[in-house]
Amino acid sequence: MRAMKKLLKYTLIITAVAIMILPLVMPPTSWLANSLIQKFQLNPVLQFFSGFVFDADVGIANLSFMFACLAGIYTALKNKHLNISVVSENLPEKVRRVVNAVISVVGISILLALFFATFPNVLDIISPTDRVWGIPIRIVFLALSFMYLGLFIIEVKRTENSVAKVAGIFLGVLLSFGSILGVCYTLFHWNSEILSSAFSAITAGFTFLLPVLILLFIVLAFLGMPLYLVLSGIAFFAFLQGGGYVDVLPMEAYTILADNSITAIPLFTFAGCLLAEGSAGKRLTSFMSEAVGFLRGGTIISAVLVSTLFTTFTGASGVTILALGGVLSLILTGTGSDKDKAEGLITASGAIGILLPPSFAVILYAVTNIFSGANVFDIFKGTVLPGLLLALATIILGVILDKNKTGARFSPKRLGEAFVSSFLELLLPLAIFLLYFSNLFTLVQTAAFAAVYAFVIEVFVRKDFTIKQAFDSIVNNVPVVGGVLIIVGAAKGLAAYFIDANIPGILSDFVLLHISNKYVFLLLLNILLLLVGCIMDLYSAILVVSPLIIPIAESFGLHPVHIAVIFLTNLALGFLTPPVGMNLFIASYTFKKPVLKIARDILPYLIVQLIILLLVTYVPWFSLALVG
Repeated sequence: MRAMKKLLKYTLIITAVAIMILPLVMPPTSWLANSLIQKFQLNPVLQFFSGFVFDADVGIANLSFMFACLAGIYTALKNKHLNISVVSENLPEKVRRVVNAVISVVGISILLALFFATFPNVLDIISPTDRVWGIPIRIVFLALSFMYLGLFIIEVKRTENSVAKVAGIFLGVLLSFGSILGVCYTLFHWNSEILSSAFSAITAGFTFLLPVLILLFIVLAFLGMPLYLVLSGIAFFAFLQGGGYVDVLPMEAYTILADNSITAIPLFTFAGCLLAEGSAGKRLTSFMSEAVGFLRGGTIISAVLVSTLFTTFTGASGVTILALGGVLSLILTGTGSDKDKAEGLITASGAIGILLPPSFAVILYAVTNIFSGANVFDIFKGTVLPGLLLALATIILGVILDKNKTGARFSPKRLGEAFVSSFLELLLPLAIFLLYFSNLFTLVQTAAFAAVYAFVIEVFVRKDFTIKQAFDSIVNNVPVVGGVLIIVGAAKGLAAYFIDANIPGILSDFVLLHISNKYVFLLLLNILLLLVGCIMDLYSAILVVSPLIIPIAESFGLHPVHIAVIFLTNLALGFLTPPVGMNLFIASYTFKKPVLKIARDILPYLIVQLIILLLVTYVPWFSLALVG
């Protein structure tokens, strides 16, 4: 087992390095290949070379897909898949053992069923002529089979209850009945009317059980079942009762995880995590303190700006709180701020960066709703002003609440020293902004630049890491990426069912029948999305809920970018909304305080941010001012 972990670790490192470097080296290589092709006859060697180069975007996207599959396994090995366990910790020991056994049975069965559901795609759906870099797509797709199998094995080994193991495997085989029959027919042209009738009876039975099963998965989510299993389970049974087309789920996961824009997610995350674990946080905080520290509340301004900046790169506000919460708290309290208010400020600042480039919440929203009329570029421009408004409002309130009336003495010398010390870190967000918004680099190239830049700075310039330590840091942060991407893949399957069942159309007709006023609709939309942000993680909310909301919002004449901004701003605030906002639990862990105490500390900031949300919702100018 140890050898397998080591092999997985090194494979992850090699794959991560490849997706960091290839987006940067391929464009000049493509130019060179074009020049050679025009100058010389296309011989077989050059033909292969040019094919490799010109398929670069597709190849890198599929490489990123394989990385996501490996990351899913590694995240499970580390037992770090996202969950919202808010009930199980308070259960009696005997009850908890029963709950864990039920979660194991359901988890094992779903993973085994998903493993078998991949093979109809390999044998029937994916053409044997589809290739990338000369490799059949079928082989690439098998990485998903490998992931489900790996997750299944890990879950079986981790389950202590033998009865739960056997029950899970038995139920998994039963749920895989249709997939196994499909494989047998494809390979051996073998069909049995009796078995087909039995499968039809099974699917018909689940038609009546679906509401109960959905309720069961919701309950299991609050009892600690990983969110990707909750989403996968609901989607699986939804498709099973609808005719047994469960093979759609792996294909939907592949479709989104092999999308070119998704590659930017791990790259920006690696950049942010390397900077957060190195000295960049201290350098940037020092510069911000010297730049604005002479003002009243100067350290508060710097704390909010640094928190916002790091969240834009990691894409996960929780990572910012975990990585920088302690440092920022020491700086704030060291300059006279009240400890509780300082930690409330840090917690409230954590999610603001979700709205600012290059946040991958925006990337995922654009990829999910690619036909909504708003692309990544426009949504990034649309979220800038609301993001800055949230940061400004948080700063102003933080300064008002701060009892320290005096700032530090301004020193041009210290400011200059801090600027020189943090110049390379300050250069990165500026470079990203210029490279991407000037259309000089694509989103993936920009992300690759950020990752390579952060690696070079931290290893060769700052020397915060050795090369080995930097790669270890990347691997240690794989669960941040793997936990997100596996949820993305699972949620895409559930979203596909909603589209297939025309749920958006049904909801749109219902809302239009009962609500005729646009402003009433917007108010109800905010309430709904805040609740969604509370009980769902950001990524599954984007994938599952946004396709349902967009058609309804468009029917009221709302601009696609304005819809995106409202949606993402609500979810950012959902991280803070009691009782189960994710950042409340992360801050509780970081600052070693009860969740209710954290909730009280952030309440003033939450109220102000809600006011900004209403302003952004009812005044479209803030979303559309920068959109051409």
